[in-house]
Amino acid sequence: MDASQGPPKSVLARGLSLLNAFGPSDVDLTLTVLAARSGLPKPTAHRLLGELVSWGALERTQAGYRLGMRLFVLGQRVPRPRGLREAALPYLEDLYEASHQNIHLAVLDGIDTLFLEKVSGRRSMPIISRVGGRLPAYCTATGKLFLAFGSPERLRSVLRAGLARHTPHTITMPGLLERDLARTLERGYGINREESEIGVSAVAAPVFDHRRRVIAAISITGHANRLDLERLAPAVRTSALSLSRELSHATASGTLVLPAVEPAPVPGRTAP
Repeated sequence: MDASQGPPKSVLARGLSLLNAFGPSDVDLTLTVLAARSGLPKPTAHRLLGELVSWGALERTQAGYRLGMRLFVLGQRVPRPRGLREAALPYLEDLYEASHQNIHLAVLDGIDTLFLEKVSGRRSMPIISRVGGRLPAYCTATGKLFLAFGSPERLRSVLRAGLARHTPHTITMPGLLERDLARTLERGYGINREESEIGVSAVAAPVFDHRRRVIAAISITGHANRLDLERLAPAVRTSALSLSRELSHATASGTLVLPAVEPAPVPGRTAP
């Protein structure tokens, strides 16, 4: 919660603020932590937590509270990620069988890349990404595609938020990022060389709808010293184009409805 805005006023907003208090790595949180993160008085937080437990959004544990199964069930009903995941999964599995690396399906969420699906195995390098997790768009191969193929305002939003350094290889200078995005748009795929996690690199390709708008991205991610990104680029691009053809039919016919997205720039143009 943004402390500058003060605590939420409506009952619904207060309940949602308690759910939103859980971060990506949190499992169990105490009443004290939940009240502090949501900005609610402890008695109010305690009462609302009880109602959320009764509904199934939360579960009580010995350590406090954790997110409940009811939220997982509801999340599976969200049409956009479900439709994309179901359509993409065969292509992700094929890429995994061909590379034995971590394979991701991602979409843009605000100024972050959000991972909708991940396929990996015993031979894949352990990495920090997970389904439902997010990373800044500017330091990920998938995120760079959304910025390169997006509007100037999208990039300005990222720059206004700041380019925090996640590793020594993170691009933190706006001019350097703009040049990197221009190369991304020109070649048609994104590259991340240890920019979000040390020792981890990735290559990603865009997924288009029937109007040639970027609606998702597929990536191959693995050990920086073992991954030949340029050699893997054609494989990930082929998978992304095949998925694009399938989704084009679905979006054109209306069987898969997606939120409005920006049109892709004309190929060969520089990034904004």
